[in-house]
Amino acid sequence: MSEDAPTAVFLAIYIITFLIGFPNSALAFYSGIHKIHRQCIPIDIFMLNLAISDLIFLTFLPIKMKEAADNMVWNMPYFLCNFHMFVFFLPVYSSSLFLTAISAERYVCIAFPVKYKSQKRIIYTVPICVGIWVIVAVSSLFVYKAAQIDSDEADNTTNQRPLVTEPQTCYINFTEKQLIKLLPVRLGLAVVFFFLPLLTCCFCYINFVCILLKRPLINRKRKLRAIGLALGTLLVFVGSFAPYNISHLVSFIKNENPEWRMTTIILTTLNACYDPIIFFLAGAAQTNLSAVQFFMDKAAA
Repeated sequence: MSEDAPTAVFLAIYIITFLIGFPNSALAFYSGIHKIHRQCIPIDIFMLNLAISDLIFLTFLPIKMKEAADNMVWNMPYFLCNFHMFVFFLPVYSSSLFLTAISAERYVCIAFPVKYKSQKRIIYTVPICVGIWVIVAVSSLFVYKAAQIDSDEADNTTNQRPLVTEPQTCYINFTEKQLIKLLPVRLGLAVVFFFLPLLTCCFCYINFVCILLKRPLINRKRKLRAIGLALGTLLVFVGSFAPYNISHLVSFIKNENPEWRMTTIILTTLNACYDPIIFFLAGAAQTNLSAVQFFMDKAAA
């Protein structure tokens, strides 16, 4: 463990995240179901899946709390180590892709308002969400397999514990053979689930802002609200996921598991608190975007 990030801090942040994030994510989930029943649009489907992703993460966050409370000593049944590793990282990867999909929807909404209103887009949205979950689940299994390699050498006294690389820890220390397989996999995940989505988000939001600024018929207040939400979402995306994925890049270059990587996981944890805020603000912003579409259609006419 890094001295800069004691387990007491980890535990406090996990608890705060759970207390704030779980009720808000549950409310976001309920609100998303209500919106889809009332009027189904693609961005609401992506928002609902984002809420589901956060709920999965928060439901099993108490396992992480227990680990931090025990000073990162794994005092739970060892089968939970495998399980918690999967459910902890799966929502991290899915959240980044759903936030990217939401950025693309906002860009399409303002850049191609006529196509955005097409009912066919609903038909495409559901398979996209299913595809995201499948990609994330399969990718998480790659991490599981890579960490499982050479498990006997990692834990000579407990060779039946594939992911537990020390008798009393879970997914923290790794052997050289494990790192040879694990670090390239992590780098690939960083590229697929962060760096490429980041480029996509930047493209969508930069063009989103540029298009809004060029529309003289749109009220300045509406512009600022929509732009503020877009930039805020981008900052949340970068702040939550950049340090964690940069740690993958540094690990690959140095061929080691940096101690500060555990600290970056805290930032990804806090993302579960930010997503519900984005969800509810997006509801108000969607009204503004509907008005923007009206003005754009009027201008085109």
